[in-house]
Amino acid sequence: MATATLQASRDGKAWLDRILGVIAEVRPHEGVTAVLLTANLFLLLTAYYIIKPVREALILAGGGAEFKSYTSGFQAVLLLFLVPAYGAVASRVSRIKLINCVFSFFASNLVIFYFLSRMRVPLYLAFFVWVSIFNNMVVAQLWSFGNDLYTPEQGKRLFPIVGVGASVGGVAGSAIAAILIKPLGVYQLMLASAGILMLCVLLSNVIHRREKGRIHDAARQKEVEQPLARDGGFRLIFQQRYLLYIALLILFLNVVNTNGEYMRDRIFTQAAQRAVAGGAAGGVSETSLLGTYSADFQFWQNLLGLLIQFFLVSRVFKYLGVRGSLLVLPCIALGTYSLIAAAPVFALIWVGKVLENSTDYSLMNTVRGALYLPTSREAKYKAKQAIDTFCVRFGDVMSSLVVFTGVGLLGAGIRTMAAFNVAAVGVWLLLAAGVIREHRKLTTGQGAGAA
Repeated sequence: MATATLQASRDGKAWLDRILGVIAEVRPHEGVTAVLLTANLFLLLTAYYIIKPVREALILAGGGAEFKSYTSGFQAVLLLFLVPAYGAVASRVSRIKLINCVFSFFASNLVIFYFLSRMRVPLYLAFFVWVSIFNNMVVAQLWSFGNDLYTPEQGKRLFPIVGVGASVGGVAGSAIAAILIKPLGVYQLMLASAGILMLCVLLSNVIHRREKGRIHDAARQKEVEQPLARDGGFRLIFQQRYLLYIALLILFLNVVNTNGEYMRDRIFTQAAQRAVAGGAAGGVSETSLLGTYSADFQFWQNLLGLLIQFFLVSRVFKYLGVRGSLLVLPCIALGTYSLIAAAPVFALIWVGKVLENSTDYSLMNTVRGALYLPTSREAKYKAKQAIDTFCVRFGDVMSSLVVFTGVGLLGAGIRTMAAFNVAAVGVWLLLAAGVIREHRKLTTGQGAGAA
């Protein structure tokens, strides 16, 4: 029955390939794996966005916006140990065992956090740090999996479809959290997220077996079952200029984004405190109110990200390519923070961050995945893991230093923070030019040896 349903038409395309063609160019027999990868990313982002408001509510109520900014230092230190540990495991097991281990580890952690909450153990610092690491590590690994499955030509065409899973998952997770956080409370959402992660394990194994069965080259079949070479992620970054440019670009991207998150959180916290103090919160606690603010904001940013992913990303890839697409987000950020520096009002911060985050989670997320298509398997897994975890969090550390110095010591306001972001975006654009130059070398064969 399934075979008959997927019967191909004259040009070799099944009905699924034709439907996906609305989003991007899909060639015969590519649709099923693309949908499975998309579903996997959908489940993963749903799991993350269900617990993200929990993370935000606990940290803002327990420590405040400034304390949240300072926690990035803990994350960066932990990642100095976690990234080499991930690389060591990847050098000892096959890719599917690596994926299974990572997903199962994080799912079990959520169950532990839930039981600690029942024992009234304060979790706001530990859970915030954990979620921040979890999100980057598992998402990076799933994009690495996609890079390993697809050729550069396939990835350029099909990654916009896979990215739909992230955008839809963000909307679904945010909506679920917004609906359930009041009747259930913040802690029960941890168990729901853990269950979804175990579904990701199952789906990853289905994808692995399907694609392995379609490999007819014996050498390639053996390769996908072999552990990676022993070079670590940090070493790979410093050995290859292309990876180093990507690492620095991601670092500055996160300096800008995290500074913007601080500006937004400061406004949210002040609004929640005024609502509770003035009796306008309807009896809702400050923690629940902050969770509601966060869930609503995430819903709108993810809804816009979904629309961008469905209707724009594949078109931008087609006409600008991976290299041109790399410039879209910094140009948006440059405009957003220039306006905030001129007029630091609530509406501009809210709208600007929705636009910036939605583009980051749709177009830029897909670009970041596609940048590794012309690299080695070690770079796809280990270097990407190092960049998408440590470099992201070290960017947050730099942002926390900016907040500590500018706000804590000098008393700077939102306008000054926005002006700093404008300067940081300038550096970001220069690094993007370096990535574009090195990517052109790799994809035209000049850098084949380096890759």
